[in-house]
Amino acid sequence: MSEDPNGAASAAPALRQRLAQVRGVSVPPRPLDARALAALAANPGCHRRALLDGAGVNKPRLAEALGVPSGFGQSQFAFMRGHAFEARVKADGGAELLRLAHACLGGGPAPDGGGEVPRLAAPGQAERVARTEEALREAAGRRGGWTLLDHPMLALEVAGSDAFLEPDAIVVHPDGGWSVVEIKSFPMLDGSADAAKVGAAARQAAVYVLALEEAAGRLAKRLGGTPAVRHQVLLVCPKDFSNLPTGAAVDVRKQRAVTRRQLSRLTRVEDVAAALPPGVCFDPDRPPDELLRAVESVPASYAPECLSACELAFHCRERARAAGDVTALGRSVRGELGGLTSVEEVLTAAASPDGAGDGGDPGTDATVAALRRAARLRAEALATAGAGAPDRGPGCR
Repeated sequence: MSEDPNGAASAAPALRQRLAQVRGVSVPPRPLDARALAALAANPGCHRRALLDGAGVNKPRLAEALGVPSGFGQSQFAFMRGHAFEARVKADGGAELLRLAHACLGGGPAPDGGGEVPRLAAPGQAERVARTEEALREAAGRRGGWTLLDHPMLALEVAGSDAFLEPDAIVVHPDGGWSVVEIKSFPMLDGSADAAKVGAAARQAAVYVLALEEAAGRLAKRLGGTPAVRHQVLLVCPKDFSNLPTGAAVDVRKQRAVTRRQLSRLTRVEDVAAALPPGVCFDPDRPPDELLRAVESVPASYAPECLSACELAFHCRERARAAGDVTALGRSVRGELGGLTSVEEVLTAAASPDGAGDGGDPGTDATVAALRRAARLRAEALATAGAGAPDRGPGCR
């Protein structure tokens, strides 16, 4: 049977229309950025987040409408300080940024001042992606010089829909290599920065590297070969307690591989949307009880790590605790408990009326046996502590 060559083209507008209905036709879509993608890749089994992010739902407003607002976001002071630092790094045609790129990443002769800074303005996101790719093609044709792309726009397909990503900068080296630049406002003290913050920046940069690799693949025919996208990104931060920029090369190969694998595991957004009950809409202006039913119609996969990555984490945590879901205790605990998925099941398994939980019964599941033995040891320890505790009198506890 022959396939319809226009099937994919006709499916895309239908999917966009369906996602607009899910989001609320009058609600503008919230762009899916690299930070959200990195968090989504860390929890690929969460259909709820995949749908809400894919549809462009405003999750902070949705969380407020549900009565569980998130504590996400920068202060206005931190926001302004970050913008001021970024402007300083990119001043004079990016002279300081290119100097740091050469010092940390190499890629050709040292820059003599600033480099080429092409204009990337365009009316829409898709147009900005096209303009960015055209600028990359032009820069590749000027081998021997430095080019700085300031806030380019990249596209990355995620679960069947396009995510438009805007890295701080991309540097094209004289040797033809392409590097992602991440500019952060947290300091590097004595040449090192907070490990957790560097790790988060590396995961975010890995998403940009994946998107840049896709752009390189699309340009390969026009360039006569695939450009080299570096897996070392340039991290630029304030030096010590000053506002002077310093840089470091961060290898993101591990983060890139993990992110690519996790994003490939995401259930396609159209599959999740197709399973929704009729009329489901996440417009934050709808009544709270209607929003609650809409949110609960999409399965979630909560873990404590969500608290630092998702605006709906407080809502999902309440639901997980109310249901007695062991995932609320962490993924490591969930993995150790095997087929036991609720706290009630765990407590039932730990009960050992016959005391045969130490592996003596070969038919006993290993997880259940370990739980029974742990429960018995705990009971013995509490009994011993209670028997040996001195009587301190009624007033001392």
